[in-house]
Amino acid sequence: MSEGKGAELPMNFREAIDAVERERKTLVVYSSDSNTDLVEQFETKNVTVQYKRLRSVGPNEFLVIRDEDGFQGAIGVTALREFLTPPVLVPWHDDFDPSSFRDLRTLLDETLFTSFDRRQMLATSREIEDRAWRIAVGSLHVGFQAFSAFQDQMDLYRRLASETNLDIHIYGRADWKPPRIPNTTFCARTEGEIGRVWFLVYDGGGDDDQKCALVAEERDDGEFFGFWTYNPTTVNELLDHLVETYG
Repeated sequence: MSEGKGAELPMNFREAIDAVERERKTLVVYSSDSNTDLVEQFETKNVTVQYKRLRSVGPNEFLVIRDEDGFQGAIGVTALREFLTPPVLVPWHDDFDPSSFRDLRTLLDETLFTSFDRRQMLATSREIEDRAWRIAVGSLHVGFQAFSAFQDQMDLYRRLASETNLDIHIYGRADWKPPRIPNTTFCARTEGEIGRVWFLVYDGGGDDDQKCALVAEERDDGEFFGFWTYNPTTVNELLDHLVETYG
């Protein structure tokens, strides 16, 4: 970042969401059933969902993802439906499989979802936490909106802090006093974007291929508007914003 008077500030969370909203994707669903409910289930602001009837596909429905650069990939509709109701497990759980939805998340990188519920948010958060757990170094910035919301996740983050070399930063409204946790810094705010946004930003421990982030703004009670990304440029912008704004 440049310094001095008039220096350009990194984009904040709302600007990041607005930037993603301008990038459009097209999902083409190939199905033998024109009554597929995928359009209704896949509520997203910057995606056009199209349907093409393919009689021979039978139960093996699939969708193709395109953006302004053309074809990005294809994935089965069954996998997408499972993704919409994912399990929520801690990274070190015996049944946790970080690869189960990774291809789909990569294909839907920087897709703006308009109806993220808390289950989907937690499942996506777990994938980012798993990366941080496995790499075990670097900085992980997490916004819980309010410190009271951190209470349910405290044991998980205590273990992340004690069994890795991560530098963890927790952000939230100061409505509860969290206990001391090694290698963990709490950033309390009484107003502003922190109280509206749920986010995880991991710097990848110095590896661009491991950088990832989730940003979602609560616009209705319990419903979030946001995206996840593996784009290192976007992740760096978010990290710059956190450092420049909150220290």
